[in-house]
Amino acid sequence: MRPDPQQHRSVQGVDLFAGAALWEAVLAAAAGRCQCRGTCGTSHDKDGGRCPAVHGAYQTKHGRGWVHLLAAPADPAALLLPPHKAAALPKRELTAWCRHCHDATRRDAKAAQASAPAAESDALFDL
Repeated sequence: MRPDPQQHRSVQGVDLFAGAALWEAVLAAAAGRCQCRGTCGTSHDKDGGRCPAVHGAYQTKHGRGWVHLLAAPADPAALLLPPHKAAALPKRELTAWCRHCHDATRRDAKAAQASAPAAESDALFDL
C-alpha cells in the first residue's frame, strides 16, 4: 500500500517522505523506465537505445531480480556528488536509473575522475 502524500509521517521530527514527491515526479517523467542511453557501457541497441528496465518489473537477465528505479543526477560526473548536494538538485537535473546502470555509470565516472590530470596547485603554496 502506498503512503498517502497528504499524511506525512515523521520520526523524531524528520519527514520520512520528504523526497517521495520528487522521486515520483522523476519516475513519471521517465514513464517508469530507466533513462540510461548507454552511459553504463551497454549500448541498449535492442531496446531502441534506452535501458529496458521498468520500475516494479522482474528482470531475469543475470539474476537481477526486482527493478527499483532511483532518482539520481543525470550527469554522470554529478553522480559523484556528496549525498546532501545530490539531494538538493532540481528535478530537471535528475533522471531515473536502474541499479545496474546507475552503479556502472558511477563506477566509470569515478575511474574517469581518478585518471584526470591533477589540478594545478594554488600559487599561495608555490615556494
